[in-house]
Amino acid sequence: MYRFINELKDIYQKSEPKKKEEKTTPLSKSLDENTAILEKRFDKSADLTIHKMTLNGIRFGIITIEGMVNKEILAFGVIRPVSNESYEGTPEEAFRKISDTVLCTSEQIEIATIEDVDRFIMSGFAVVAVDGYAKMLALGIQGFSFRSVSEPDSDVVQRGSKEGFVEPLRINMSLIRRRMKTPKMKFETMTIGSESKTDICLCYMTDIVSPSILRKLKKRLNSINLKTVMASGYIAPYLEQKGDFSFFSGVGISERPDTVCGKISEGRIAILVDGTPSALIVPFLFVEYFQTLDDYSNRAYFATFTRWLKYIAFFIAIMLPGVYVAVGSFHPELFPSQLLGKIAGSIAATPMPLGVETIVIHFVYEIMREAGLRMPQPLGHAVSIVGALVIGETAVNAGLIGAPTLMVVALTAICSYVIPSLYAPTAVLRFLFIIAGSFLGIWGVMLLFCMVLVNICGKKSFDIPYTAPVSPFSMTAMRDVFVRAGWKLLSKSTSTIQSMPGTEIQGSDEDDD
Repeated sequence: MYRFINELKDIYQKSEPKKKEEKTTPLSKSLDENTAILEKRFDKSADLTIHKMTLNGIRFGIITIEGMVNKEILAFGVIRPVSNESYEGTPEEAFRKISDTVLCTSEQIEIATIEDVDRFIMSGFAVVAVDGYAKMLALGIQGFSFRSVSEPDSDVVQRGSKEGFVEPLRINMSLIRRRMKTPKMKFETMTIGSESKTDICLCYMTDIVSPSILRKLKKRLNSINLKTVMASGYIAPYLEQKGDFSFFSGVGISERPDTVCGKISEGRIAILVDGTPSALIVPFLFVEYFQTLDDYSNRAYFATFTRWLKYIAFFIAIMLPGVYVAVGSFHPELFPSQLLGKIAGSIAATPMPLGVETIVIHFVYEIMREAGLRMPQPLGHAVSIVGALVIGETAVNAGLIGAPTLMVVALTAICSYVIPSLYAPTAVLRFLFIIAGSFLGIWGVMLLFCMVLVNICGKKSFDIPYTAPVSPFSMTAMRDVFVRAGWKLLSKSTSTIQSMPGTEIQGSDEDDD
């Protein structure tokens, strides 16, 4: 069996398309030739703008994409200074004069290939070209519209910052820099996507980041062979360990700059993707799903209380329906005597078996949730009314579903929203536990629970055990797992992510770990 699986892995790896090396086209000295190549590459697109002018016998060209640059800065900060200056000498001297004395924009980059011209003008730069010189000057005068910084909808806190990431990459970088005012905070940019040319940024502290983790992360990012990258979810699967079939992800995600800064200060690496209002965090551990910024803003005893609530809610969300079906179908003697008669009468009065009834109700709930999530917001109240009255009360009165089953589903649904970042694995595992309880009873539920536990314990995120510091155990790190110690105690700890137990034996830099 293992040999067959290994053979399948080898076939899959051989069939993976290799990342092609991009060919570059050097710029010509002729302005007309360069602009002709650009017009051909863009197929004379309506938003490609090429402004040509002749000054003192030297021809200039200013290339932009309409809607991507600030027109006021372009007119008064680029075109007017270039037009009002006198030029003498060779085209190279005119180019150097523009670069050194005429234009004073904060961001100037010399480019020498057609591909660089494409990338910069589509990123909101204005490119200045001089006829007779085989280089161009890219000027950062971006002026495209974007959403203002506001509180994220999916990661709300009571006592923390109300700022969340937005779509432009540079603004997200500034939100992190404002909170980490140290030269050790490094931003490293890359480009992925052969067609979209999406900019991404690696954010980490140079003095505490693990060189091994950083090297492996860059290798995995460079191996991405996608044509387009529209969101961070496109690249997250490439950052997972190969052969990982776990329901839980070793890549964290956050929309809050303060949360990301806290992770970076522990030796993590954050990945910002242009066009996405969230950041990926690696490595990421399972216990971090149950930690929020409010835990560190409130008193230690209350933070510990809410953390235990999250753990209990998680187990209720994935196991309660399965346990209910298992006990009701195979072990009814486990119900308290006061409830046994009512639950038995409810099960006998409904036309469907208990397992099928629970699955159907959960399936209907997921349909309602998806409908409320996708439909226009004003209609969301109508979905709530229909779900509460028609599917809830009416179905119970008609004898189609049992009241205890409906109550179990409602409690499970509420608990699943206590940890919204775990909703996806919780929703799938919930159905699996119901099926296991329907066929094998309580033993099936426990067997599936052990399988999930073994899967989590065997998972790693960039050579860091996924269940650390619980397994392998570390008493020092446990001060911020099941309990949240006070800040006077937490401030004495200088541990980082690579100091977690179980990371002494580092894996190789290959991705087949």
